[in-house]
Amino acid sequence: MSRVLAFGVDAGSTTCKAVAVDATGTLVASRLEATRPRLEEQAAAMVAALAADLGTAEPPPVVATGYGRQLVRVAVRCVTEITCHSRGVFRALGHGGTLVDIGGQDAKAIRIGEGGRPVDFAMNDKCAAGTGRFLEHTAGRLGVPVAELGTRALAAREEEPISSTCTVFAESEIISLIGRGADLDAIIRGLHRSLVGRIVAMARTVGLEPPLILSGGVALNAGVRVMMEEAAGMAVVLPPHPQLMGAYGAALLALEQ
Repeated sequence: MSRVLAFGVDAGSTTCKAVAVDATGTLVASRLEATRPRLEEQAAAMVAALAADLGTAEPPPVVATGYGRQLVRVAVRCVTEITCHSRGVFRALGHGGTLVDIGGQDAKAIRIGEGGRPVDFAMNDKCAAGTGRFLEHTAGRLGVPVAELGTRALAAREEEPISSTCTVFAESEIISLIGRGADLDAIIRGLHRSLVGRIVAMARTVGLEPPLILSGGVALNAGVRVMMEEAAGMAVVLPPHPQLMGAYGAALLALEQ
């Protein structure tokens, strides 16, 4: 393995990610943890642990991204998520397209151009209804593990439409559906359809340039992937390690320091 030359940290609202790259920009190691309240200490500890895992006496240059990037004191530079996700995905796949990154508290649609440069983007950071939090919250209300949501949505024979564009009002709809004896999997499928509809509509505002790329924790949800393909009318591509793309892009930028 080549010598590790750079680290990237993505201090997200739900998870904190740290990755290491070698001289060629190849991702050689990573760590992922649920975000804790004292993010500054957590990020420093993750960087130190990653360096220890790799036998690096001192951590190499670190670039930070994510909503908590300003708290990553060990970073030599802080860069926006738009830039880091674009760079990471472009390097991981070798091409651009339209990237949809669905995080815990926000969702982003980015049209990636030549060299991994973001050409245009749109962001939903005002309402949880288009984010992973929307699925987590409703999963809790339904008493279903988050990891099972996607498969149950795809297995449903029927679909209960969820019309509200707000998490709070959607919860009221769910309560009413449960009270009427609606099938639980049909409700879950409707929730996925609602989220995907908002996400694809946002992606269309930046221009749906194929392929459609999905990253973030929600990319692991098969129901979201399948329904997004149906709604967008094009195949959905996943990069390797979809949750790490922001941190990977940050590490690539650190490599240039």
